[in-house]
Amino acid sequence: MGDVLAGIHATWEFDTDSVLIRFERGIRTPKLFQSLRERRIPYAALSSVTLTPGKRGTVVLRAVPRAGADPLVEAASGQLKEGCDPYRLVLPAEREVLAEYYADELRALLDPASDEPADRFLVAAPEAPLNFKAYDGRAGFDGERVSFRWSWTGASSAKWKAGDQTFKVSELAGIVWRSPEALDGYLRLLPRAAAPVGHGTGGSLGELHGAADRGSADGGAADGVPVAPQVTQAADQDPAAVLFGLGYGPVHESLPFAAAVLESVRRTQPAPAASAPAMVNARRRDPADIAERIHHLGELHRAGLVTDAEYTAKKAQLLAEL
Repeated sequence: MGDVLAGIHATWEFDTDSVLIRFERGIRTPKLFQSLRERRIPYAALSSVTLTPGKRGTVVLRAVPRAGADPLVEAASGQLKEGCDPYRLVLPAEREVLAEYYADELRALLDPASDEPADRFLVAAPEAPLNFKAYDGRAGFDGERVSFRWSWTGASSAKWKAGDQTFKVSELAGIVWRSPEALDGYLRLLPRAAAPVGHGTGGSLGELHGAADRGSADGGAADGVPVAPQVTQAADQDPAAVLFGLGYGPVHESLPFAAAVLESVRRTQPAPAASAPAMVNARRRDPADIAERIHHLGELHRAGLVTDAEYTAKKAQLLAEL
């Protein structure tokens, strides 16, 4: 598409096969957005596009990601507040007509399999190395290993007894991220299967833990990967978990960390037997649809929302798709 749509806290730059979301760095911008900086979202990673009224004279354009397409969304598991949703673009209400135009353009570019879950991550995770300070220790990730270094002021005696931990990504089946904004937030690592006990630094997985009290963001048995049996061990006693709370492990630090670990875990798991659905973005459109879009584009041009150059270029692009 080659266009740019600027909103509040973010700007969307449309390319032929993806949209690049650039987040502002202002003091009013959510810290998660500032941490992410920018994200490239392939159109094949989207399931739908919505345009709804927002608060205080705004409209909200939202690209809805496909299930399983974005490691950040998978790790968050529905726990993000609306204002921290990186797929929302808030615009002044007077730009609703322009937003509607781009919503239609995006819908026309959705993959034929957009209503089906993705069989692999299509959106890149934040890059390692990453680290954050938890309530009971410090977590680090170098792309291949996750390390937990316990704090003498917060770690339980069980964790001190187990010692600092290092986990190879290849030994993990997934993660559970419980938002620090919950009363009992934590990040828990889930082992693939039984592994030799090795609690010291550089060792392999120790005791086995599954999802303690909620669904996990893992590949699990559905991907043919054995997962440890579910247990009910509390996160403060689990050497494969770090605690959040009291300003420790904030969303903008711990969630990108969790997404990066999850993406690396999925990458090490066996590929599914079924082939990935074909990604078809450049299919020909119906002539009536092209005519309607050119008419809509003309209305935007007459309203002054599209420049002469933009109108000419976009009209030529639409005609070329006949």
